[in-house]
Amino acid sequence: LKIGDRAAGALKSGGTTRRAAKMVCLDADHPDIELFVNWKVREELKVAALVEGMKHLTPEQREAAKELGLKLDYDFNGESYTTVSGQNSNNSVRLTDEFFRAVDADAEWTLTRRTDGKPAKTIKARDLWNQICKAAWHCADPGLQYDSTINAWHTCPESGRINASNPCSEYMFLDNTACNLASINLLKFYNSETRQFDVEAYEHAIRLWTMVLEISVLMASYPSQEIAQLSWMFRTLGLGYANLGAMLMQAGIPYDSEEGRALCGSLTAILTGRYYATSAALPAAHGPFPGFEGNREEMLRVMRNHRRAAHGVARDSKAYEELAIRPVPIDHALFESGAINVKNAGELLTRAMKSWDDALSLGETHGYRNAQVTVIAPTGTIGLLMDCDTTGVEPDFALVKFKKLAGGGYF
Repeated sequence: LKIGDRAAGALKSGGTTRRAAKMVCLDADHPDIELFVNWKVREELKVAALVEGMKHLTPEQREAAKELGLKLDYDFNGESYTTVSGQNSNNSVRLTDEFFRAVDADAEWTLTRRTDGKPAKTIKARDLWNQICKAAWHCADPGLQYDSTINAWHTCPESGRINASNPCSEYMFLDNTACNLASINLLKFYNSETRQFDVEAYEHAIRLWTMVLEISVLMASYPSQEIAQLSWMFRTLGLGYANLGAMLMQAGIPYDSEEGRALCGSLTAILTGRYYATSAALPAAHGPFPGFEGNREEMLRVMRNHRRAAHGVARDSKAYEELAIRPVPIDHALFESGAINVKNAGELLTRAMKSWDDALSLGETHGYRNAQVTVIAPTGTIGLLMDCDTTGVEPDFALVKFKKLAGGGYF
């Protein structure tokens, strides 16, 4: 892990002005899981010790440090953090339904050797869970990836399981695949004076981006032959949106509210449903993605579950197929009661259902051109260029923000 972290730091990404991001995932039953969970906590404590030690230097030592340009503080770009490992890694633990059942029952949890599959150690599941929570409190790592749920919504399980994600955790698919990302600025479709959302233009933008990203599969350059081959076979795409937080604020809808979640659900359902519907229209001329036939039944099962959630099928319904944890559906009652402060909210709900009706019916007829079509990326960098007030689906954390630039200065 330390070698990989240093290598990423040497390579960088986006040139030399931006630190690299590298996702590192470990299964919760791996023998090294406890060391992994606490790795970055130990490094953070080293930074704290360095900063604290700086306060107690003698005047002579301070002068020597000044001459050397030594600046030990909590700045992420400062020297304190360059002396410790893990700063180029996003660490995540893959957690299964079995693990959470063991936590609930306060049961034992067996760590399994990867070399021969034999038990390496037995610990309390709840103890490991507490270590994960405490580590995240200390240093925001590790993140969690819900392995069982991720694979229950996998469109191509016959081709392999999903083991990990990209660095920001929005793209999850088969190993050695890639997808190009793009994001739509939601605020551009909302008129704060009339309180109308232009759903016609929104769907048109989604259809256009379907074509653009589909073309990008063949236009893109890939780092290895295997990634190029598998990306061609499954043709995964990644359209998302940004600025949801700003749109909700202009609509006068609290971010942390049932109304906010319902509106977000309808916009997201339109995004993914309309995209899959367009992707299902393409095979009439170009054929489905090469990996479709081997995964046909599983992919259509996932589509049916998506459609049920868009239609508001209750979580406790037995209609959902092969899901241990069922999705939270769109709350139709909020749209019907007029509680959502967007004038054409009812139209958004209708379009959400229609998009998934089309996605399923066209997919059953033609198959799909793409195994996966949407992601919600953090949009931390491109959001600035898109003139977004908020990134991805995140809320606004301040009305006035300062962005520190890698080359010096702020905006």
